[in-house]
Amino acid sequence: MFLRQSLVSLLLFLLVGIAHGEESLQLSSELASPPAAIPAVSLPEQVSLLLAQELPMAVTLPPMPEFAPVPPPPEPPDSIKTYPPEDPNTLSSLANSHQDSFAVKDDRPKIPTIDLTTPADDLWQRMRNGFAMPDLDSPLVADRQAWYLNRPDLLQRIFERSRLYLHHIVAELEKRGMPTELALLPVVESSFNPLAYSSARALGMWQFIPSTGKSYNLKQNWWFDQRRDIVASTNAALDYLQYIYEMHGDWHLALASYNWGENAVARGIAKNAAQGLPTDYQSLSMPDETRYYVPKLQAIKNIIAQPELFGIHLDPIPNRPYFGTVERNEKMDVALAARFAEIPVAEFIALNPAYSRPVMPSESNSPLVLPTEKIQIYLDNLQEHEAQDKPLSAWLTHKLKRGESLTTVAKRHGISTTRLKQLNGITQRTRVRPGFALLVPGKDAIAADTIGARLPQTPSKPPRASKKKKHKASKSRSPRKSVVNKRVAHPKGKPAVKKK
Repeated sequence: MFLRQSLVSLLLFLLVGIAHGEESLQLSSELASPPAAIPAVSLPEQVSLLLAQELPMAVTLPPMPEFAPVPPPPEPPDSIKTYPPEDPNTLSSLANSHQDSFAVKDDRPKIPTIDLTTPADDLWQRMRNGFAMPDLDSPLVADRQAWYLNRPDLLQRIFERSRLYLHHIVAELEKRGMPTELALLPVVESSFNPLAYSSARALGMWQFIPSTGKSYNLKQNWWFDQRRDIVASTNAALDYLQYIYEMHGDWHLALASYNWGENAVARGIAKNAAQGLPTDYQSLSMPDETRYYVPKLQAIKNIIAQPELFGIHLDPIPNRPYFGTVERNEKMDVALAARFAEIPVAEFIALNPAYSRPVMPSESNSPLVLPTEKIQIYLDNLQEHEAQDKPLSAWLTHKLKRGESLTTVAKRHGISTTRLKQLNGITQRTRVRPGFALLVPGKDAIAADTIGARLPQTPSKPPRASKKKKHKASKSRSPRKSVVNKRVAHPKGKPAVKKK
């Protein structure tokens, strides 16, 4: 049985080998000869089918899909489809005409900008552009703000008075690189009144006391007081503000020093520093007047910055100098100088408030301050007057003789005794004795009977502080009402001394 199986296997092996040999010979002959029809194979049908599947000679791909044709791009509008244009300006005009269609629209409100390269037409705006001091955030600011807003007539008078001086102050601050809100400091100090005089003997628009005025070369004598001089006092005030700012490095402390004194502020800073407390303005222990001093300035600054927000109307101030100066080397009558400039005596005194007598002495070394449009008129009239060899002063000096009274001298020169006293600054405390020099009008003196009442005087004795009635505290009444104008009324009833 085993032998039979072995013979069958051997026979099958031989048959398969013979079949492969014939196939190999057939393929070799086909490769060597031109292609012809493949002869029939003597192999079983299953083997032929298998060989045909293993050697495919051609690949059939699927058909490509059919796509729709792409349309040509649309024609551009007739207004912009031809380039370059014949006219060189056509391109820009076409771009401008289609700017709205191509621009991205933004409906958000635009933030207003300030062009600092273009001078403002309104002096108020020029001042706002130069605000540089840090704002003070304090309930006292809101309190002082309300105080001013409840007095619109007062604000109107102050702002109207400031029109004469504000441009000069702003220009001087800009020259020094100082914050322009300092131009509002005379609102707090004197309401822009160059004749203001306090119980602390502080005088002028910037309220200098005698000692500080002398320290900054402001001359004070029988003839004139430069603490009232617009140009001289402004220069001195800005010099002083610069000095105390450099001392403290802080504008709020500098302003406190201007009101209270730099030494007092320095002691307050040292006291807080020794106790480990803050040394800023609001942290110092100081008099009530000084505590409310900076909030007053901040309140005025807020009103000027946004007057429409507070319902305040500010008349525009032209952004140009209101006055100019003219050098003067000889003594001259006040009324005559006003006549040369063709302005009222009251306006002349408002611009030249330093002079206490009807004659401006030559040694004052102060230039005349005149409206800009009147300077050439003044020079022309002065030249014509000098060409006629007329004197510039018609006032004379009379020494009181023994047995001679003020009434006798006044009648002799056609004025009243009261006017003679005004012209010479004579008060109840003045000792009038023989040899006393009196200024009396000559025959050609202008307005001799009225000029004395118009000239500013420096009282020998400061005005007394007004006593305020005591009120019972109530919930509806602000507790700060009692400290208004503390520079006039000291809490203890004694005259306040302003140290600078």
